Amino acid sequence: MIALLTNDDGIHAEGLETLARLAESYFDEVWVVAPAKEMSQIGHRVTTDEPLEIEERGERRFAVHGTPADCARVALAHLLPAQPNWILSGINHGGNLGRHDFVISGTVAAVREGAFAGIKGIAFSHFIRREFELDWNIARERLDGVMGELLSRDLEVGSFWNVNLPHLEEGAEVPRLIDCEQERLPLEVRYSKDEAGKLRYEGDYHGRPRGPGSDVDICFGGNIAVSLASI
Repeated sequence: MIALLTNDDGIHAEGLETLARLAESYFDEVWVVAPAKEMSQIGHRVTTDEPLEIEERGERRFAVHGTPADCARVALAHLLPAQPNWILSGINHGGNLGRHDFVISGTVAAVREGAFAGIKGIAFSHFIRREFELDWNIARERLDGVMGELLSRDLEVGSFWNVNLPHLEEGAEVPRLIDCEQERLPLEVRYSKDEAGKLRYEGDYHGRPRGPGSDVDICFGGNIAVSLASI
């Protein structure tokens, strides 16, 4: 099987490297086509009015000076010799939870672009709590079982998985994989003026609304949230 990997944190991101090492255990070929620099919170933006620069960074590894959706498009239409069986995006440095995050996320957009082409996909994200250290080795261990489980499930054409890891303190109970629905309650959006009179965003991601059993509730509660999405 062939996997195409991408992200929105950029080709040098630790989350992408962690995902690549994990994917090598499940796929015969792993291709990495990722943004040359961070392209977070850019949604499904694509580049059609100017050239895209592509840099080869190693065997089956390319950096694209464009968005995550651009990376998926370029990989499928130009770089890969055959269509991949799966597109895997992430591991995002931060959560992609609820309907609000879902449309903003570049991580999700890359997988959605694959779904338009009929390719199965999984978007992986890691919720971050600033008071805890982020250990990517632990993240890989936790996603190992998730990867095996989701790759074995039936998935309709045009559908894909959205996975969010919780951020737990050392010694916490091992998180469980829980299938859930995306949170429908919106983020609270607030702004304040700085000394220069400019507006600065002051949203409280950690204090966002969480309906019982939603992906926000599951992830914030210490378990791995897995939601199914479709185009």
